[in-house]
Parts: sequence; C-alpha cells; structure tokens
Amino acid sequence: MKIILATGVYPPTIGGPATYVRNLAERLTAMGEQVTVVTYQPKAPVAEAAWKVVTVPHGAPIIRWFRFASALKREAKDADVVEAFSAVSVGVPLMLARLKKPKTLLRLGGDFLWERYTDLRGKKTLRQWYAARPSLMFFLGRILRRFDHIIFSTWFQERLYRQVYKELPRHSVIENALPEGELILHARHDPFRLLFFGRFVRFKNLRPLLHAVANLPHVTLTLLGEGPVSKELSQLAQTLRLKGRLTFLPPVSGEEKEKALREHDLLVLPSLTEISPHAALEARSHGLPVLLTEETGLGDELREGMLLAPLRTTEEITRAILEVEHTYEVVAQKAASQFRKRAWEDVAGEQRDLFQGLL
Repeated sequence: MKIILATGVYPPTIGGPATYVRNLAERLTAMGEQVTVVTYQPKAPVAEAAWKVVTVPHGAPIIRWFRFASALKREAKDADVVEAFSAVSVGVPLMLARLKKPKTLLRLGGDFLWERYTDLRGKKTLRQWYAARPSLMFFLGRILRRFDHIIFSTWFQERLYRQVYKELPRHSVIENALPEGELILHARHDPFRLLFFGRFVRFKNLRPLLHAVANLPHVTLTLLGEGPVSKELSQLAQTLRLKGRLTFLPPVSGEEKEKALREHDLLVLPSLTEISPHAALEARSHGLPVLLTEETGLGDELREGMLLAPLRTTEEITRAILEVEHTYEVVAQKAASQFRKRAWEDVAGEQRDLFQGLL
C-alpha cells in the first residue's frame, strides 16, 4: 500500500502527534508499506529516515492550508490511504485537495478547537466545553463527515463525540502504545524531584503547578520541553522566586529522556484534560510514578500503576504531591510493577489491518 501520513507536527518538534507519526511511519515501513509523511516545516532539520518526509512552509492559516493541500495533491494522488492527524490544520487542507482515489482517515488524539479555546485562557475541561455546546461544533462536524473513517485513541473521546456529533462517519478505537522499557524501582530523593515534559501550552495547566512548587520548599521541578507559554512561565518563576528549584530544559529524546525519567521521583501532568498522554505512558514504561489529572482518556490497563487526582488548582496539586510523598514507597512499587505491553508494532498492525479493510 502507498500510505500518506499527514500531520501538523513532526520531530524534532515535540508533541503527541509527532511521536505517534514517527513511530507509525517506522513500523509501517518495516512491514513493507510505502510511507510518505507530509508535515508543516519543523524549526530544526528533519532527520533522515527510510521513508519520505515532505515539509510545507508555515504562513498565515489560509496560505499554509493551500500549501499543504498542494503537497497532498502532488504526493497522494495515487495513494491508497491518507491518514490525517489533525481535524483542522490537516483536515481543512485535505478537503481543499479534493483527492479522488485514496481512502481518507482522521486519527484523533486531541481536540483542535478545544485546545485553541484554552490558548485564549479558557478554563473548561474538554467535557465541560462540549457540554456548553460551542458554536464551532458545526464547523468541526462538517470536517469530520468528510472522512471515510475516524480513529480515536481512547473510548473516552469516542463516547464524547458520539454524544455531540450525531452524524459521525464509521469509526474505531486504536489505543496508544505502552512499549517495554527498563522498569526501575525509584527511591525518593531529598529534595523531592518533580518532572513535567511536553508542550508548554495552556491546557497543560502549568501555572498552578509552579505555584504549588512555591508552596513546597522541599520540592524541585524540571520543565522539559518548549511551547508558546515558555516566556510566561519563566516570568512567573522569577515572581515566585523559584531560582534554584525550577529548571527549564529543551526537548530531549533517546538516552537523554531516559536519564530524566531515571533521575526524577514523580511525573506530574496537571492538564485540564489529557486524552491520551504519551508522557505518562513513557514514564510508566520506565517505572517512574505518574500523577495524572483525573480527566483522562487512558483506559484501565494503560493507566495501571498511575495515580489520578483532581489537579486543576494550586491547592489540589499541592495536596496531591504531599500525598504521593507520604506513601512514596508504595507508589514507587506500583509504578515499577509489570504491566501488559502494547508495542508500537501492535498499533501499526491494527492500523494496517484497518487500511486493508477499507480498500
């Protein structure tokens, strides 16, 4: 099969879709499929790979959508399948491209419009936002109906979309990978070492996390990543006088990321909603305890060994961190326990079976 993976972000840019597409392209190529990735141009050069990567320059939304559509017309005109990884930044260009041959799929691991709402300082969780019936639902509904099939990463989002979008195309759920890593039994450090890694965006709810660290003088925090609120977080750290207890580090991968997972005590993800967080799964595969927002789409098996709690406010985050500290030996034992592996080969195999069933 000739498969086009169309994504808004791709390594070295960080983010769940970037990680997912890179791993999926690698596994599908190893299975003998012809894979091309079409993506917006990352800030840094794209590493060479066994599959083709086509980059599209950024620009104003309408300009970049037409550029992306042009790339899709060129690369996907004879493809069997085009899988999009964003309903708007990729879904709109796919509509503009008007491709005739390939089957079109949308893989949803997030919600583009809700994330833009949070960028504008909205505070509702994904459930609360949809309960308010935002007017943009009509716009997104039209895009969703243009696809032959939708792949959800969680049953949580699948159920929510079935409730609010009454004319969904055929759809299925393919959960994320929980790959095998080096399970390590973590011992608590003094000071207690917290870690966050991922995109610095508003729905990650990082401001209350910094305020919680300010309330806990025996705690340090490493923020590993980048994003549009980086400067804002740096200024808040100065205001809260967190010098010496808060460290900002750029995105890392491979051995550097594994080192961070080994050397910290707790991964904290206080997001308003985390549909299917790759960071939590990577931490779990290395035995690092995870404190995760209670509004998450991870299924029971994938979140086994993680701690879920309300984490929207400074007070809630502070209380949850203290509770983990007081029971850390038990928490660390659970995080280091064996779990049911779900390899990237499993995810890619399920995707390929779906593609073949659509042709």
